[in-house]
Amino acid sequence: MIDDVRDQIVYEPRRDGRPDPGEVVWAWVPFEDDPSQGKDRPVLLIGTRGSRLLGLMLTSKDHDRDAEQEARYGRHWMDVGTGGWDREGRPSEVRLDRLLVLDPAEVRREGAALREGVFDEVVAAARGLHD
Repeated sequence: MIDDVRDQIVYEPRRDGRPDPGEVVWAWVPFEDDPSQGKDRPVLLIGTRGSRLLGLMLTSKDHDRDAEQEARYGRHWMDVGTGGWDREGRPSEVRLDRLLVLDPAEVRREGAALREGVFDEVVAAARGLHD
């Protein structure tokens, strides 16, 4: 749930060598059906919860074609465009319905920031699903 009383949702990318909200970083994300397994993937950081980071995972898979099927399973995606997090320059989508709470020590900073306007749209859409 976004907006737990401890959540600080803010756009603050900084070139300081640490992961910051507004940046796309890489982190290990567990699979929903088997949390003992997962994969390393890009994650958009949207804020903090205490000392932990809040994020939404990204994919280069295009879910526009299967949006209805994804929504039936409670998965909602939003296009965010391209950025330095994808070496091949592929367009990305962010998953809005699954909030990740990450230990900053387990995040690899890649230094790519999402544009602030797109960040604001993502947060607004995610809040609509988590309220």
